Amino acid sequence: MKRILTIVAVIATATMANAQSIYYQDKTNCDMKRHTLRDDVLRKEFVLPEVNGYKVLKADLHSHTIYSDGSVTPEYRVREAWVDGLDVLAITEHVEYRPTEGRMLTYLKGYFSNAMKPVNNSVIGKAADENGILVDLNVSNNLAISAAAGYGITIIPGMEITRKPETIGHYNALFVKDANTIYDADPVASIKKAREQGAIIMHNHPGWRRKSLEMTDFEKQVYSEGLIDGVEIMNGSEFYPTVVRRAMENKLFMAANTDIHGTTSMDYTNQGHWRNMTFILAKDASLKSVREALDKKRTLAYSFGTLAGDEKLVKEFFLACVKFETFRIDKNGKRTMRMVNNTSMDFVINFGGNPVQLRAFTSRNVSVAKGNSLNFTVENLWIPTEQKHPSFELEF
Repeated sequence: MKRILTIVAVIATATMANAQSIYYQDKTNCDMKRHTLRDDVLRKEFVLPEVNGYKVLKADLHSHTIYSDGSVTPEYRVREAWVDGLDVLAITEHVEYRPTEGRMLTYLKGYFSNAMKPVNNSVIGKAADENGILVDLNVSNNLAISAAAGYGITIIPGMEITRKPETIGHYNALFVKDANTIYDADPVASIKKAREQGAIIMHNHPGWRRKSLEMTDFEKQVYSEGLIDGVEIMNGSEFYPTVVRRAMENKLFMAANTDIHGTTSMDYTNQGHWRNMTFILAKDASLKSVREALDKKRTLAYSFGTLAGDEKLVKEFFLACVKFETFRIDKNGKRTMRMVNNTSMDFVINFGGNPVQLRAFTSRNVSVAKGNSLNFTVENLWIPTEQKHPSFELEF
């Protein structure tokens, strides 16, 4: 009887919950009902441990909105970042390339007869020196900063210096103070103008539209002059393993960013992936601490399950994520341990040619004979050596 009553109670509760979630009566129109919608949005948390006493902040340092060539507003971009579990976001509109703005101006001028005709893809265009900046390029950053106050997201004001990718490339200026003063017909001068106002420069997608990653004359110049502070080793679905070494040799921070123009739900979430993230090891999420971490090169790049960066930092990160706990030692001294992964990252751990998956928030057992150390590589971690994947030797 008690069991029957329990089942009835569960059914009643479920029915009540379903009834509440279907619809309710409109307050003013007796002939209309309203479907119940959630009044809150759930944030997906990407859980990571502290590493060496630093918080691991999840950041995207490259994104676009309707104020250059993106499809959404800055306010939407901030809300999306919060839902995706980010702590830090940079809005980086193109300085020279703003096709949406061109279409907006065409519409506002009333050129409806030309609506189906191509419009100038850039408000600046070829006559940049004559036309100048026709709008306030700080608007997008200011709107994002205002919106972020309600979500606890740190916004890095930025702009993207956008020139021919085959010969010059694209460069994000981060921590800009006035985006309107960055443009110059000479791209080197443009980068220097950004740096003069305290910005740091990140080289974006260095292999995009290239046949190889051989550096161009322009890249050699700006790198040799110390004008570059960081580089994207991952952009969208692109991964440049050889640039990991370049970053180390030139003392650059490494980044993995979405360069998102559409929505991350279309490009990542709906395909079962987390968005690209730059892991920034900082004291806190303030702009000052984030800037200090980037200056000190305390970053790791994460994209589609792969993590890359400086070997020492990669190893420290892994050992903070995965703990090895001994729970049995047999009479022969054979040690059986549990590998515990209490993070949102998956790892592919190879024990002498036998790779195993250690998925997020799971554990697996591993054994090692008496007197032996535990040796393995982690195949989804990349480091700037010929070996590519870091090796570990744990002694007990």
